[in-house]
Amino acid sequence: MGDTCTSCGAIIHSVGEGIWPGWQPGQYQAHFIHTGAGEAIFHIFPDGTTLLLDCGDHPAITRLELAVPIMPGPQRLAGDWIARYIQRVLPTNAPQRNGRPLVDYMMLSHFHDDHSGTPIWQSIKADGKGIPGCCRSGFGLAAEELAFDTAIDRGWPDYDDPTPEINDVAERDHMRSLYAALQARDGLHVEKFRLGDHAQLAMRRNPAAFGDFSITNITANGRILCKDGHIRNLYTERLKKGGALNENGMSLGILIRYGDFTLYTAGDFSDTALNADGSRFQTEDALAEELMQVEIAKINHHGHRSMPEKIVRALAPQAWIACVWDQLHTLDEVLERLSDRALYPDSRIHFPTVFPLERIKQAAGKPFLADIAPETFVNGAHVVVTVPRGGKTYRISCLTAEDESMRILGEYAFTTRS
Repeated sequence: MGDTCTSCGAIIHSVGEGIWPGWQPGQYQAHFIHTGAGEAIFHIFPDGTTLLLDCGDHPAITRLELAVPIMPGPQRLAGDWIARYIQRVLPTNAPQRNGRPLVDYMMLSHFHDDHSGTPIWQSIKADGKGIPGCCRSGFGLAAEELAFDTAIDRGWPDYDDPTPEINDVAERDHMRSLYAALQARDGLHVEKFRLGDHAQLAMRRNPAAFGDFSITNITANGRILCKDGHIRNLYTERLKKGGALNENGMSLGILIRYGDFTLYTAGDFSDTALNADGSRFQTEDALAEELMQVEIAKINHHGHRSMPEKIVRALAPQAWIACVWDQLHTLDEVLERLSDRALYPDSRIHFPTVFPLERIKQAAGKPFLADIAPETFVNGAHVVVTVPRGGKTYRISCLTAEDESMRILGEYAFTTRS
């Protein structure tokens, strides 16, 4: 038994010692992989089925003083670091395809380079060792070391939902080229994300053994799944005809349940759009009306001008997690809302994958600083969620991102509130 976290009530243990023990059958895990250059979340289902949700590589160096440190270092690009991390944590009995470890699902939340990689950032590999015709960035680089069985895409196959113009063309073409190459190399199957579906992201090894695990598709292409089961289109309801659409608002979102445990993640789902009368409409407010309280919530849009009061109150998690690659992520105004006990009274703790030194100095004396896990300070950490069978308890582990040792910086043990 360890100390009790004064902010969240969790039990803190294994601080600064021990090596990550790996996945065990029956556990659900979510690995928020920290590179300092984009977002990537690797999920392991209770039966060993795997999903890589996003594999970003943003040209972070162009952010100059707003950049955060690249982890573990600049000698490799983010997609490479992500593939190496996945190979360390894959279940020991994971299959292979064409000599590469096989990941069951790859899914891009939306077409932005910090989630997909982009040909604008990296050119096609010229020495013939990469994937022919594909960019060495994000998913394209990770796929040099990994094989994928199924890709799930918000726009497949015609990329006209809700309109052809909304797709960010470079990122869209980057992914389409990669799909084509992986179809030829590995027999990749590609299908469109089915909003409202409860079984598209399904266990493939032993689903009968874990009937209390499920993933529900809750957001896609500017639409949300409502509590009564119908699909609401936020843009046809609210926007002026011809009004600009934001790719962030097209993000795919899922709700993961395992027994009593729940986790929310929805890419960069945020957009302040125009109503027909010219007023502003916050898409996150609409989503908040359809959400339930969860144990863990990933912060929308990295905590940059997102998470208005309604969605904070609706989700009300014990832990918030953000994938951070910029000093403007997890802004003070966002962290203040996430820490506001008037919005919900329960204890909580924040896990940005990094809260850099400059932000620590800037936030000195602000109450929300006490709610941030100190293991994420300065250089950051991989944040790993582990849920045992039944989902009555779970833990969040912070692993060093400074090297590939998988050393545990700290762990927090929670009891599910359900």
